[in-house]
Amino acid sequence: MKKAFAFGFLAAMTAFAARADSYPQRPITMVVPFAAGGPTDVIARIVAEPMSKVLGQQVVIENVAGAGGTTGITRASQSAPDGYTIMMGHMGTHGAAPALFKGLKYDPAKSFDPIGLAAGTPIVIVAKKTMAATDLKGLVEALKSGGSSINQAHAGVGSVSHSTGVLFDSIIGAKPTLVVYRGTGPALNDLVAGQVDFMTDQIVNVAPQIAGNTIKAYAIATPERSPSLPNVPTTKEAGLPDYQVSAWNAVFAPKGLPEDVRKKLVDALDAAVKDPNATKRILELGGTVPKTEEAGPVALQKLVESEVARWTPVLRSAVEGSNP
Repeated sequence: MKKAFAFGFLAAMTAFAARADSYPQRPITMVVPFAAGGPTDVIARIVAEPMSKVLGQQVVIENVAGAGGTTGITRASQSAPDGYTIMMGHMGTHGAAPALFKGLKYDPAKSFDPIGLAAGTPIVIVAKKTMAATDLKGLVEALKSGGSSINQAHAGVGSVSHSTGVLFDSIIGAKPTLVVYRGTGPALNDLVAGQVDFMTDQIVNVAPQIAGNTIKAYAIATPERSPSLPNVPTTKEAGLPDYQVSAWNAVFAPKGLPEDVRKKLVDALDAAVKDPNATKRILELGGTVPKTEEAGPVALQKLVESEVARWTPVLRSAVEGSNP
């Protein structure tokens, strides 16, 4: 009886090991919680290509948009933790969401197995071309004195432009009128047309307009200047060092992933972000490639926890203030 049990246990363990060794045996779905063509989708497709080569199976992008990205992340989080469904989260879905969406069906810090950081997408403070302020200090003074007469565009509650804009307002002590759009495209179109005054958004979205001189750029919220916008000062250089923010993108899997499967995904993502072609494409977009100390699941877990702690008080205060 004991021999039979031991044999059965050994056979089961051998079969499990064989399954783990053979992972992946079919294509892997990477859920992108935003529409195709946006920054998160673009970053996902850039890293999916080299990940597919490393894993020996295609990483297929599935766009599931809605509710500031939380619809797709919720669905992906409820998938089987077998390595065949992963997701590309970002600052909004895994940092700002708990403060903005009541009844959120996942905990950014507890419902996932982090795989690693894929890219950073810095935030730029921009305004309509006719804005009188010539530098960031002048813009801050105009916003503080102008109050609700100044219009601030954003792409909807939970969007990067919304969250980073609220943080900006909180730091400088301004209370502009928030103008809500159904996406970044319409918001930027009205900014170019001068229908709204300013906004904060990802460099990937605003760099073409800045380069085309159709909008003004006041500062980029990173420690160093961006190679794609070398003439735009950092917020520290421009006099607002406390405003440092990036709409990072990172890969997660549902909680409970077998450790050896997770290691294969971690290794594949690490190889992808180091791939020369992927690195080149990310930098060309104005994004940043994770440094060694920022890469991997441990660093990503710490990032998520720190981002939730950072965004929750700022955004809850803003939401409560807008609902008297």
